[in-house]
Amino acid sequence: MPAMIEAHHLSKTYRVYQKHTGLFGAVRGLFRREYKEVQAVADVSFTIEPGEIVGFLGPNGAGKTTTLKMLSGLIYPTSGTAQVLGHVPWERKDAFRRQFALVMGQKNQLWWDLPAADSFQLHREIYSLPRDQFQATLDELTALFGVGTLTRQPVRELSLGERMKMELIAALLHRPRLLLLDEPTIGLDVVAQVTIQKCLRQCNESRGVTILLTSHYMRDVEALCKRVLVIAHGKLIYDGPLAGITEQFGLVKNLRLHFDGGDAPADLDRYGTVTRREGPTAELVVERGRVSEVLAALLARHTLLDVSVQDPPLDQVIARVFEGAADA
Repeated sequence: MPAMIEAHHLSKTYRVYQKHTGLFGAVRGLFRREYKEVQAVADVSFTIEPGEIVGFLGPNGAGKTTTLKMLSGLIYPTSGTAQVLGHVPWERKDAFRRQFALVMGQKNQLWWDLPAADSFQLHREIYSLPRDQFQATLDELTALFGVGTLTRQPVRELSLGERMKMELIAALLHRPRLLLLDEPTIGLDVVAQVTIQKCLRQCNESRGVTILLTSHYMRDVEALCKRVLVIAHGKLIYDGPLAGITEQFGLVKNLRLHFDGGDAPADLDRYGTVTRREGPTAELVVERGRVSEVLAALLARHTLLDVSVQDPPLDQVIARVFEGAADA
């Protein structure tokens, strides 16, 4: 089966006007305009197979949304090629546009003052969907998202979580094979996030919908994605299993120690960074390569009732990756 997405050396550079301050700068700009080039995406290559749910991670301004826009055909790349669903996306052929959907958490595709049901009918006309198929799909999706009683309510009266559910229903009405999601749970509470995660997982399992997801909420990524792409400053710096991020970028381990007797030793900071100390228990952050050495030294000097060695939370590892990319 051919790949769902094949991106080869995609790059996007914008030419940005440099406006000078002050009256003199404004007058000067009338006669001699100065520009600078900003590279939003630089030589990005990856492949996504049918049925995958892939997380696309990166700090603000890293190039995630620009990449999604190129893959959906909204903008042209400066260089590079891509095949999405067997088509070149920026040729914008009808056969391509009928097979994918793009949902951006900060953009609305539904009419603000109309009930969502009216916008759904408009989508039926746009995609020329048979009435029976449309109604069956709509009933299935409204039941899945639990919003069957809200479709006749004006969109502006819905909560943020309810609106996002309606946006996803609208995107799935024409039964796309590929779903591109840009921050679908932004601003939502934990309950709404979990509901949307569950519905997306079910769409993937029952319909085989391939999903490429960008999100700053690591709960979304951990709940849905086995594989992630990490982009920073327009360049792809990681493509692999979610668990592999900690192995590649996690520089430390968290040790939880329970000592026999009274309080934990006072000199623990000689082994690493003490993050918590309470009675006989303590938590210690140690460089990944020194874990065995530190445990051996502690066991030689103290009696330990319990020891656990854990990776730091994934969001902390990702934050360090982004910070390192920014410093570089």
